[in-house]
Amino acid sequence: MNDRHNPYDPYALDPYTQPQPEIIGYDAYGQPVYQQTAPPEQHDPYGHLPPQSPQPEGYGYDPYAQQPQQPAPFDPYAQQASPQQATPSHETYGYDTGGQQQPWAPQQSPLPEPQQARRPPRSAPAVSEEIPDAASRAEVPGQRRTEAPQYATEQFAFVEEPDDKSEDVIDWLKFTESRTERREEAKRRGRFRVVALAVALALVVVGGVGYLWYADKLPGLSSGKNDKPSAAGAQKRDVIALHLHNTEKPGMTSTVLLVDNVSTGQGTTVLLPNSLSLAGDNGVTTTLAKSVEDDGSAGTRESLGTALGTPIGGTWRLDTPYLEVLVDLVSTIDVDTDTVVPDAKKGATPLVSKGTQQTLTGRMAVAYATYRAPGEPETKQLARFGAVMHAVLKKISDDPQAATVTVQSLAQILDPSLPEKSLAVSLAKLAEHARKGAYQTVLLPVRPDGRVSESDTVVKTVLGGTATAPEQGAAVRVGVRNATGKPSATENARIALVNSGYAFTDTGNASTAAASGVSYADDAHKPKAEEVAKTLGLPASAVTKGQGAQNVEVSVVLGSDYKVPSPQ
Repeated sequence: MNDRHNPYDPYALDPYTQPQPEIIGYDAYGQPVYQQTAPPEQHDPYGHLPPQSPQPEGYGYDPYAQQPQQPAPFDPYAQQASPQQATPSHETYGYDTGGQQQPWAPQQSPLPEPQQARRPPRSAPAVSEEIPDAASRAEVPGQRRTEAPQYATEQFAFVEEPDDKSEDVIDWLKFTESRTERREEAKRRGRFRVVALAVALALVVVGGVGYLWYADKLPGLSSGKNDKPSAAGAQKRDVIALHLHNTEKPGMTSTVLLVDNVSTGQGTTVLLPNSLSLAGDNGVTTTLAKSVEDDGSAGTRESLGTALGTPIGGTWRLDTPYLEVLVDLVSTIDVDTDTVVPDAKKGATPLVSKGTQQTLTGRMAVAYATYRAPGEPETKQLARFGAVMHAVLKKISDDPQAATVTVQSLAQILDPSLPEKSLAVSLAKLAEHARKGAYQTVLLPVRPDGRVSESDTVVKTVLGGTATAPEQGAAVRVGVRNATGKPSATENARIALVNSGYAFTDTGNASTAAASGVSYADDAHKPKAEEVAKTLGLPASAVTKGQGAQNVEVSVVLGSDYKVPSPQ
């Protein structure tokens, strides 16, 4: 420009040459209001506009200014300056005071005002002050609207401060509420379970008391009419039939039952007399000794189980040589002996002495277990065998593995019903009872006819069974009493009678008699008595009517004239 003065020159005002406007007050927003004075006419090399902002006609009052505003010629390229922007500044480039970016228009940055009075501190407007409405702040045509000052939200008390943790608080409240509900629900379920358990226990108690009352077993109120001694049968027992075979005397056997009462922890050896009547094949009655010899282990085991009413788990056949080895394996035994056992050699020292706690080797133990003195009943020899077995069980290990080694060391052939491991386990249990003193030896009482009384306590308490007499059928029961002075005479007569289909009964020994005799009590049995005499090789004159032995149809007394019948 060549003009000296250009009223529209945006650089007309020079802060270094022009006087500063005077502050006459502050508006509602805390901005200073300057005294409106007309600048002097002078040359402005920068062409700044006057400090006043033109107002269009028609708007007479400006709430933000103290003096009426005069309109100025409109220049689309001129930058309006408000009284608030009249402060001297250095040239900068960026955005103008109107908020519009004009790269060609330099901006003014404030400079220090040494000649100007310090402004008073600006304070936040009171909340109660009225803020101009939108109409009062409407833009005037041809005039650029000045941006309203911005305030921080913390200056207003009614602005709610946002909380970033509000969602977390809500989630925590929900979690706490749900956890409380679950806890209450768990408590309710616990109370329900306690009540249900109490009801169940009450029902069990009532039911048990009712059953005891119904079964007449209620303590203090039981009449005793329904008491049954068979309660012992409910106990668990393991039973093994042990047969000792004397290899030096063929046909001579001894049988015992080894009973382990698992329920009571009691061990027992039950001695079975050879005269015990058993049901043989085809309903023929036989004796225990004959059954062992003829029927073998399996047949005898079944017959014993039927006669005694108790199951027998297995059979252990122990020949005398194996008994000798067994005693030597356990390093001798101690037995209370009741008699002296002489040596087979005449004049030699007795094998076994009489006394308490006699130490016996294997050979001595076999001699004592099989010894039967002349005239002694069979039960005496059977009791000695039982004493030897009791002493052996005390020396066998109660450890099943160690007992298995002992059984395997015997190298004997066992019955298939009782393998080595099963036998060893049973012996270990019995050994445990024997060492604790919970062991006994009892004799099964057998009547002269070979039957066991149905009320026998040994069968009921020890075996937990019920004795059953074998069906005799057409077999004639023959009782034999030995008066020959020879123990073998009884066995010879038994064999002959059993082989002929008779039921043999050993009625014991008697004083020596010269002649043999056969008697009957009922005339209907006379023909049977004559047949018995013929079977034994006795003459027909030996048959007479008389009082025979109890529970037999024919009674026989063997005298010195009795001879073993020759095989036909």
